[in-house]
Amino acid sequence: MKRKFFALFIVMLAFGTCSVTLLAQGPEESKSVPLSQVVRLNRAPVNKEILRVKLPRPREVKLDNGLDILVLERHKLPTVAFMLWIKTGALEDPRELPGLAGFTADMLREGTTHRSSAQIAKDVDDIGASLSASAGFGSNRSNVTASGLVENTDRILELMSDVVLNPTFPDDELAKFKKRELADLQQMRSDPSFLARERFYSVLYGDFPASEVAPTPESVNNVTRADLDRFHGEYYAPNNAILGVAGDVDYDSIVPLIKKYFGGWKNHPVSDPTLPPLPKPAAAKVVLVDRPDSVQTNILAGNQALRRNDPDYVPLVVTNHILGGGPAARLFLDLREEKGYTYGAYSSMMPDVYPGPWFASTEVRTKVTDGSMQALMDEFRKIRDEDVPEKELDESRRAIVSSFALSLESPTTLLRSWLTVDYYKLPQDYWDQYPEEVAKVTPQLVKETAQKYIDLDHLQVVCVGSGKDIKDVLKKYGPIEVYDTNGKRIE
Repeated sequence: MKRKFFALFIVMLAFGTCSVTLLAQGPEESKSVPLSQVVRLNRAPVNKEILRVKLPRPREVKLDNGLDILVLERHKLPTVAFMLWIKTGALEDPRELPGLAGFTADMLREGTTHRSSAQIAKDVDDIGASLSASAGFGSNRSNVTASGLVENTDRILELMSDVVLNPTFPDDELAKFKKRELADLQQMRSDPSFLARERFYSVLYGDFPASEVAPTPESVNNVTRADLDRFHGEYYAPNNAILGVAGDVDYDSIVPLIKKYFGGWKNHPVSDPTLPPLPKPAAAKVVLVDRPDSVQTNILAGNQALRRNDPDYVPLVVTNHILGGGPAARLFLDLREEKGYTYGAYSSMMPDVYPGPWFASTEVRTKVTDGSMQALMDEFRKIRDEDVPEKELDESRRAIVSSFALSLESPTTLLRSWLTVDYYKLPQDYWDQYPEEVAKVTPQLVKETAQKYIDLDHLQVVCVGSGKDIKDVLKKYGPIEVYDTNGKRIE
């Protein structure tokens, strides 16, 4: 036995010495080579077959009041999660009250006909559950979520139904809410990423409701309890909602429980969303938000792209993944690993019931603003003009499908996937076909998709940074407009 312990000690000492030696090596002793000189040997075995993914399907039922219910049984953990999607959100905000959908959702927890705000918080804490509500800008949904241990399912549902059906929006809680919101707004105006997002959505969407990304001080000050009551009364209706449940529950017992708490919810006609027409894409330009003495430049560049149910969705997912979908994508490798301009550079897409944006983003040191802009434009042209190498495309396709498969381990992700099918009216076999649709994307299709959605003739670039240091640099990339940090155009 002593000899075994001695041998183990020697092994641990060897590993420890090795670790210390590695840690002691400074950067100047690094043997790394530039990324451009790295040679991929590609000797790892790769299965060439399409990864098949079969999603567990929910059972669906509609209550007499029109509430659609999705039940997804997942028995790995003794937990349960509920998601209620109200099919009306910030896109329906009155123009003079941006944020009304979000105010209404945020205030649901601040008092009901049965509980005060403090009692709701205490009851949620007592059972170790979570209960939240939100209605984000740029979306036409309001969400209420609740989760906890399955043994508390009855209490969770009772609490959730109470805040959804019986909110009172008490004046004293509304006053406290306004103070918090106004403080948050002040803080946001000092955040360059918020300033970039605010200006980007404004130049992209003009008078369309998606141009709003935050409430205004006026809307916070002016909103009243009557406004919240009206929005809730008009849109929070069972025939305008989907309720999903996932977890350690069975269909035959959870549906009666849902009926018990949501069956009495009265329905009424709800008008369909009436969105105005989108503005036509404007000619390419650069918008500078002058943030004096800023030591970095936040860059956002993109276009209006597509709806969630657009047939081009999957090709754009693949194209975006190759360009800027993560740390193995071109933007990250070029701007961070190759040139050292930034900690990260990415691209994203946000499809919705209207053509949501596609955009690339990065934050760089002021001195490398020009180089970063040039690198971004070079990558945009490259993916539009050149066929993506088959090996790079194959790696992206596999990464997307593998990530999709792994994400399904989470019951809430699964539930969200099925709510997405219902909300955007996608085919019922959408997720069954998803891996195959990803695998069908070809180099030619990537190029065509990039040419269609990375539209350089209408590319809108927003830069937040020190105007005196970067304005002349940015003029190289198109006509320029200049705004101050309060959103006022100054040039």
